[in-house]
Amino acid sequence: MLELQTTASPLEPGAQAFGMVFQPIVRLDSQRVIAHEALMRPHDGQSPLALLDAARDVGRLGELETLAVRRATSCFDFAHGGLLFLNLSAHAVLHSPRRPQQVLESLQSCGYDLRRFVIEITERDIVEDSARLAHALGFLRAAGVRIALDDFGNGHSNFELWHELAPEFVKLDRYLVHRIHESAGRLSIVKALVQVAESLGTELVAEGVEDVQDLRILQDLGIPYAQGYLLGRPHVQVATQVSSGAFDTEGGKLPVLPRSTRNSSFRRITAEHLMIEAPYLLHDACNAEAEQLFRNNPQLPALPVVDSQGIPLGLLNRRVFNERMAMPFARELSGRKPCTMYMHSAPVVCDIGQSIDAMSEILLGEDQRYLSDGFIIVEDGRYRGVGASEALVRRVTELRIEAARYANPLTLLPGNIPITEHIGRLLESGQSFAAAYCDLNSFKPFNDQYGYFRGDRMIQLVATTLARHTDPRWDFVGHVGGDDFVVLLQSEDWQVRCERIVAEFNAAAIALFDPEDAARGSLEGEDRSGRYATFALTTLAIGVVYPLPGQFTSAEEIASLAASAKRQAKRQQRGVFVLSQ
Repeated sequence: MLELQTTASPLEPGAQAFGMVFQPIVRLDSQRVIAHEALMRPHDGQSPLALLDAARDVGRLGELETLAVRRATSCFDFAHGGLLFLNLSAHAVLHSPRRPQQVLESLQSCGYDLRRFVIEITERDIVEDSARLAHALGFLRAAGVRIALDDFGNGHSNFELWHELAPEFVKLDRYLVHRIHESAGRLSIVKALVQVAESLGTELVAEGVEDVQDLRILQDLGIPYAQGYLLGRPHVQVATQVSSGAFDTEGGKLPVLPRSTRNSSFRRITAEHLMIEAPYLLHDACNAEAEQLFRNNPQLPALPVVDSQGIPLGLLNRRVFNERMAMPFARELSGRKPCTMYMHSAPVVCDIGQSIDAMSEILLGEDQRYLSDGFIIVEDGRYRGVGASEALVRRVTELRIEAARYANPLTLLPGNIPITEHIGRLLESGQSFAAAYCDLNSFKPFNDQYGYFRGDRMIQLVATTLARHTDPRWDFVGHVGGDDFVVLLQSEDWQVRCERIVAEFNAAAIALFDPEDAARGSLEGEDRSGRYATFALTTLAIGVVYPLPGQFTSAEEIASLAASAKRQAKRQQRGVFVLSQ
């Protein structure tokens, strides 16, 4: 631990407690190491934060950080290491009127051009006066030192500091970067920060890069610099090149950007937010008691019935109950009998923490009694309250209207805008890919014969089959609308995947037909002119175009050719048709 003694150099004993290591910072477009961040490493193996906290506790944090700056500049390989990023807290800069000058003296002591240094303002301090900090940093800037804001997106780094300090670099915290290829939320935040950085003239550095798919997305977003274990670990010697294989993504494939399958504004709405605290009936209550409870609560469409432990057993629907009790002699014959005789014993039950996204699946069920009964809400399996069907339908409708702007409301797959954007990304990257346009043969007769509910199930079968036979890392599945789908495949075996999709769908779709139609192998009905006709069973057709890199420049050209290939597949009654170019 840090030793504090009254000597000419008060922290010299503490200086023996730590050394310095350097982690590379890489420019992504050239894949070259352009800088290093200096990091403290206590010799006893404990966290550097413990050493910094000990100095803070005795009021000498500024001295320790300045000492670390001197240590880093004395052992850094300026001939091969590029820029040197040095961590300082706001406390270290504002500790005394001479603090900026002391930092400058520490940097000048190494004898190198001060433009080689970048001071990172760490997030560990709350900066109450950002204008004062900006003024103090002005002395460093006047000498050529550049400024970085560290760990943005976590700790105390914020937009006020970014705006007031006008740093040359902002380092995005690991929280925003790590697993960004799996998080639509993080991706949206980082996209927004890229726009902010461009408008403020700031260079972004992505910290915590440990996954090659994360790195590929950061490149695609145009973030210029990155740092993390994938690119190079901290070491006493500077790195002159990036770690081997850091940029390898299975032939340079472009990762599919993560996206939210549901509207994020509904992500934290749960069953609890729809809950009505309502009275309940015990299982041994009689019908006369149920009638009185309905009379006392005229707003409730149904009453839950629970056992002695509070476990729901069923729902007693007001309309059904009143109809039964209104029959001749019902009160005399049934008034003292248990209320369970009239209850619905298989109600919809939702956990109090269940999201409205998951609850929307209730609307897809064939049993529609929830519309009049509502649903029971439980916590740890025990009754808590009820939910009204009107509230659920209203919230889910709002969700789907919002989601339909960028995703198909039936399959929740990306719609036209995301499809176009992804084709643009692929064309810009120069990556080879196959564009497959999928459409159903004889879908209209099927929909006319069986109705929209079974028609929706057919379309959902297409979506699930496509998802099962594509690689979500590299293959993009989109839903144009109706029975039209687009798949953008970077998988090398794209043709085999398409053939498997057609074969599996055609086999599975048979189960959606009535047995007699499936046995006959055809549907009977009216054609578009209203005349009697027979139609083949519904099958899937896929038209594929495989553009050469640089051959096309717009998503519209790709979409037009893929649609042409699809028409050929339908006309020739072929499962998969590849358009020759």
